[in-house]
Amino acid sequence: MNLILRILINALAVFVLANVLNGVAVDGYVGAIVVAVVLSVLNLLVKPVLVILTLPVTILTLGLFLVVINALIILLADKLIDGFAVDGIWNAILFSVLLSLLQSLLQSFLKDKKK
Repeated sequence: MNLILRILINALAVFVLANVLNGVAVDGYVGAIVVAVVLSVLNLLVKPVLVILTLPVTILTLGLFLVVINALIILLADKLIDGFAVDGIWNAILFSVLLSLLQSLLQSFLKDKKK
């Protein structure tokens, strides 16, 4: 149940950001849920490989290169999903940062309600 709730929260964050940012588009609520699921799977499978492969650069930049890795994951999701579009790496970086902040904010509200 917790996994489904987290995916729905992520889908809500994707939908809100797609409506706020100019360079990001998603086709409706179902498209946002698909994007949330695909991003979760890509973060589970692809991101650890990319982090290990780029470990020297990540250490050199004190972890800031992880933002670029997140943007690359979002661009990969853009290529995999027909109803999701991101215009360029800078929009993907902005979307990545704002998505992380919004997800943290929404999930903190969820944790407060449980206590």
